Amino acid sequence: MPLPESTNFVPHLAYDSVVFGFSRGKLKILVMEYHDTGLFALPGGFVRKNENLDDAVKRGLFERTGLKEIYLEQVHLFGNVDRFDPATMRRILEANGYTVPDNYWMLDRFFSIAYYALIDHEKVTLQPDTLSDSIDWYEIDKLPELIFDHKQIVNKALLTLRENLDRKLIGGNLLPEKFTMNELQAVYEAILGQKLRRTSFQRKMLSLDILDRHEKLFTGKSHKAPYLYSFKTH
Repeated sequence: MPLPESTNFVPHLAYDSVVFGFSRGKLKILVMEYHDTGLFALPGGFVRKNENLDDAVKRGLFERTGLKEIYLEQVHLFGNVDRFDPATMRRILEANGYTVPDNYWMLDRFFSIAYYALIDHEKVTLQPDTLSDSIDWYEIDKLPELIFDHKQIVNKALLTLRENLDRKLIGGNLLPEKFTMNELQAVYEAILGQKLRRTSFQRKMLSLDILDRHEKLFTGKSHKAPYLYSFKTH
């Protein structure tokens, strides 16, 4: 397969996505391993000249997760000179069998627009891209070493996610449509990286007026059945 042509893409512009999922009480993100290199990276890509930026990000995530409806938030533009690393990019391409000329456009300096995405961990069908051997979930505190400035991007995305928690319906993208208060609290604790008092958390969430209460969740056990909640849609 020939190398992608620069004429199809916006020059010097890339995107990187920090894809958050929640499973078994842990906050996780998607990380790719490039073929035959031992190098790990965030899912990313380039913007075609005929597509919107958000559409490019959604396209890249659909190709890797199989999901079309994905919650996205733009995080930051990363453009420090020290993120320019043509030797690593050459290594990735050559490991996939490409012959890379010295003036090839992917070896240039790129500015990257970072996003975070929130997806339902259970609905994903993971698919590596053409340069990768694998794409998998990693706990946020157990990430492998990432290329370029991708660890900085993860840190900035996590900080932005935390700042957005009370202003946007974040948990709804990491939980089923209906959930218990304990499940919602577990998402908050995983994102914030700290334990919260149950009574204080419940009081706070109810005071925000962002939840609808539904029927109780009866499981057949003797303890008190909890109510189910969902996020208000208006």
